[in-house]
Amino acid sequence: MTGPTEGDSSVVERTFTPEDVRRFADLSGDDQDRHLVPDDEGRHLVQGLLTATLPTEIGGDNDVLARRMEFEFLRPVYTGEPITCEMTTDAVTEYEDRYEFQSTAICSNEADETVLTAEIDGLIWKDPAAGV
Repeated sequence: MTGPTEGDSSVVERTFTPEDVRRFADLSGDDQDRHLVPDDEGRHLVQGLLTATLPTEIGGDNDVLARRMEFEFLRPVYTGEPITCEMTTDAVTEYEDRYEFQSTAICSNEADETVLTAEIDGLIWKDPAAGV
C-alpha cells in the first residue's frame, strides 16, 4: 500500500440542501430554529459540524482514522451554496504498520471566502483489516 506523502491534497465539493440540514438536526439534536426555519432568502443555516463533514469525507475516502480534529468556523454556510474543501498533508511519519500524519483543511464558498479551517492528525493502517 502506498501511504500519504507530504504535500498531497484532495478536494471535495458539496452543496448542502434543506433536507441535509433537517436530517443532521434529527441525528445530532442540533435542531435550533436558526437551522430549520429559512431566512428571508429561503436559505437554511447549515450546522457547523455538518460543514465539518467535508474534511471527514476526504478522510473516509482515504481510509483515515482521525485522532485529533480541530475546527475553526469562520463564516456561516447556507443551503444552496457550493462549498469546496481542500485537505493537504503537512507531515507524515511512517511506521512498520501505519502512517501517522498531520493535515490542514480549508473549506471555501463560491466567493473564495474561507468558511472553515481544520487541523487534523490521524493514521492510515498499512493493512486496513489489522487496524481497528
